[in-house]
Amino acid sequence: THYCAFTSIYRQELVDHWIVRCAELEIPVTEGMTLTSVLADPFEIRQWNTDGLPRDQVSTENAILVTRGHRWPLMIDPQEQANRWIRNREAMNGLKVIKLTDGNFLRTLENCIRIGMPVLLEDLGESLDPSLEPVLLKQTFMQGGRMLIRLGDSDIEYDRNFRFYMTTKMSNPHYLPEVCIKVTIINFTVTKLGLEDQLLSEVVSLERPELEEQRNQLIVKINTDKNQLKAIEDRILKLLFESEGNILDNEDLINTLNDSKVTSGVITQRLKEAETTEEKISIAREKYRVVATRGSVMYFVIADMGQ
Repeated sequence: THYCAFTSIYRQELVDHWIVRCAELEIPVTEGMTLTSVLADPFEIRQWNTDGLPRDQVSTENAILVTRGHRWPLMIDPQEQANRWIRNREAMNGLKVIKLTDGNFLRTLENCIRIGMPVLLEDLGESLDPSLEPVLLKQTFMQGGRMLIRLGDSDIEYDRNFRFYMTTKMSNPHYLPEVCIKVTIINFTVTKLGLEDQLLSEVVSLERPELEEQRNQLIVKINTDKNQLKAIEDRILKLLFESEGNILDNEDLINTLNDSKVTSGVITQRLKEAETTEEKISIAREKYRVVATRGSVMYFVIADMGQ
């Protein structure tokens, strides 16, 4: 909650402060701990990038906050990068895009809640319509074995697949505390350093596509292996549950345990390969840093000319 609205520099300071405080309290902390390493999956991040999420660190962290947050996200998005990402990400799920100025926005929202379709509320100002409060606070209740939510004067069925996103084009909105406690405010505003990282990723993928392709293949293989390992683990649990007598006599169980060991070894090896590839990419990236810096400076010089 405290992390979301800040820019990259403040976020890093916050994490550094948490790590120091944990050390003072003698709480074990993984060395080099980041939000991405703890909460994100490389395969999922790759999919986000395919859907249009910029490839810089802050955007990745923002995507984690959007997808993992307990409250619905309100994204400060003057460059509309978050808006494009959500549209692409949820297009296959029948995303409905609405504005508060739409005459039938509440009816559209009701229909989507009922059938479990995602909704993107865009072009928000500094206040929210009071009719959204039950949705933002997720004021659901059970009645007759069904999950319901009260909107306006009627109770409607609440599908658990429903997802709600909000974006604003305002670059520096001021939201009152009563708004902040109902949503997760996430700052997608592009900074000079953030744009530099985005441009750097683009340049490297164009100039050294073989490294990016190698990295993608490894990520896909690791994800496939992990899914296979999970299936094996589920099978082991099933066999243990159903086993009668001496488990050492259960040949099927012993073979499955061996498969698990082999697959774990393969994943460990591939993770090492992935780390090596990431190091190669990092070294290659830095050679193009000057290009990305120049591009970012040019963008912000031109953007500031309007002022």
